[in-house]
Amino acid sequence: MPSIEVSQFGAADGRPVIYFHGTPGSLDECEIFDGYGKQHQLSIICYDRSTIDPRLQGEAYYQCIAEEIANKVGDNPVDFIGFSIGAFVALQVCRAMNGKVRGLHLVSAAAPLDAGNFIDAAAGKAVFRLAQNHPSAFLWLARVQGEIARRFPGLLLRMLFSSALGEDQALLANQEFRTSLMKMLKTCFKGDSLSYARDVIAYVQPWKATLADIEVDAHIWHGAEDNWSPIAMADFLASALPGCSKITVLDGLSHYSCLYQTAPTICWSINTIVAEELTQS
Repeated sequence: MPSIEVSQFGAADGRPVIYFHGTPGSLDECEIFDGYGKQHQLSIICYDRSTIDPRLQGEAYYQCIAEEIANKVGDNPVDFIGFSIGAFVALQVCRAMNGKVRGLHLVSAAAPLDAGNFIDAAAGKAVFRLAQNHPSAFLWLARVQGEIARRFPGLLLRMLFSSALGEDQALLANQEFRTSLMKMLKTCFKGDSLSYARDVIAYVQPWKATLADIEVDAHIWHGAEDNWSPIAMADFLASALPGCSKITVLDGLSHYSCLYQTAPTICWSINTIVAEELTQS
């Protein structure tokens, strides 16, 4: 099987950190960690999941990513950062890594829909329900979204952010952010929409039971105003993950604004833990 396309930010020879982009999302998301990674001697690695054969599904899909990571980092301990639905993928890959993940940071994380009545509070509830109940119709919608992203990325951006709350509204007013997000959307749908659809369809299926297997030290970061991943999702994940050591809720922040504000703190936190381990060894 060919290697997955990968981008690397931060320090070229730093300690490895794997970033799992959102869905929709792309390698471009990871760029916000570049300066912070260099500052803290971290190598932030992001895999483009759209370059994985869309026929690869379920456990085989997560195992494929785990094997790519193992090939990349060798025996070095590795930390994960998962954003939005990327947090779901990060959690599943953790299970496939057989205890080789040192720490897990979940940002604006999407929790399993079978764990509570989260869907009614989520901005994407119509899309999630379509993916749950009518996956073939969702695949058609994904193709339409892809065509809009390729031809009119600004329109798709406005559609996605039509219900933005908190500091996400301020982010949307920033031209640099809008340019970055439009680039991300075009990259996400650069080929077909099947890989994007794979993540969404897998996410909306029941997966609450898998959380009991994930004992990695986990830190949850969530915006109090998040209506893409409602705050109840963070509370559930904090209670369901055996290794969850901390949850940080940030007032006034929503989905992307939580990612942008926590990026420097997450890099500092990973570097601090590494330094403590080196001191103790």
